[in-house]
Amino acid sequence: MFTSADHTFMARALQLAQRGLYTTTPNPRVGCVVVRDGQVVGEGWHERAGEPHAEVLALRAAADKARGATVYVSLEPCSHHGRTPPCADALIAAGVTRVVAAMQDPNPVVAGDGLQRLRAAGIETRDGLLQDEARELNIGFVSRMQRGRPWLRVKVAASLDGRTALRNGASQWITGEQARRDGHRFRARSCAVMIGIGTLLADDPRLTVRHVQTSRQPLRVVVDRNLELPLSAQLLDGGNVLVFAAVDDREKIRLLAQTGAEVLVLPDSSGKVDLPRMLEELGRRGINEILVESGNRLNGALLRAGLVDELVLYLAPHLLGDSARGMFDLRELTALDQRVDLRVCDLRRIGEDLRIVARVVQPEP
Repeated sequence: MFTSADHTFMARALQLAQRGLYTTTPNPRVGCVVVRDGQVVGEGWHERAGEPHAEVLALRAAADKARGATVYVSLEPCSHHGRTPPCADALIAAGVTRVVAAMQDPNPVVAGDGLQRLRAAGIETRDGLLQDEARELNIGFVSRMQRGRPWLRVKVAASLDGRTALRNGASQWITGEQARRDGHRFRARSCAVMIGIGTLLADDPRLTVRHVQTSRQPLRVVVDRNLELPLSAQLLDGGNVLVFAAVDDREKIRLLAQTGAEVLVLPDSSGKVDLPRMLEELGRRGINEILVESGNRLNGALLRAGLVDELVLYLAPHLLGDSARGMFDLRELTALDQRVDLRVCDLRRIGEDLRIVARVVQPEP
């Protein structure tokens, strides 16, 4: 049984972990609180890969007061040597007597071994406190560890009747400034931002994070079946671009490489980009969360392939009519049981617009 004090201190650990929302990738967001005699004596959070983990920073802050203390950490302490030494060993050396973890580490390299190492050293361990909140904070990391692919969000700005652009392609701006700024927070927390070639040719976006203070820019990913990406595209400024294609055009690949972009050729049996293999490749590269900001064709292809996990929909108080473009290019449904079911997780007003966050309900196997 966890006490009210346990809940309070773990909530603080999760609050600290939130500070690494935009910076920790590919590592998970982790916060840690050291408590002795009911008082917080040390705090820490992981900021970026290669730097000290949350437990190490919290133990440094606690110094000698860590001996005999209880440690609250939002993710099971690691037990392996990566870029940094095992946090479980640091906790043992510090002389703590109790460790409470919000959740076990989904990384198979750890997966309970960190807590087991602590127990073997005589330290009391508990886990599962505010587990759902901890999982949500690291939903992309969990996805990559358990499914081998990132968590994929599709962000769409649309009118109230679900239209994203006029028939002629005009779309700026359907939603208001506050909604656009809010969208940048989802862009900032993502490891990669993805668009299709149609969106790139129509809008020539940069796909950089603005309106949010962050030291890291996400990887920019373009799904470009025939390598139509112009060398003059703004997105190519500054590198950090990955293009997935279905044709092996060596000369175009060479020219794109000169701009700093990387091209991977992953055709499927129909000559299009193999979307499941694309996500597997991004998972291998340490991508935890992807934000798709594309048009209805790529949105629909990802949804049909069962690869969309979450939708972030900004709905503006306008009506654009049936001739305008929709959100998803899907096949015609002939029965209601063919529909895509969603679970609404959050609904709020952003300026004059509505923001709906919904999860795709995957069919039973």
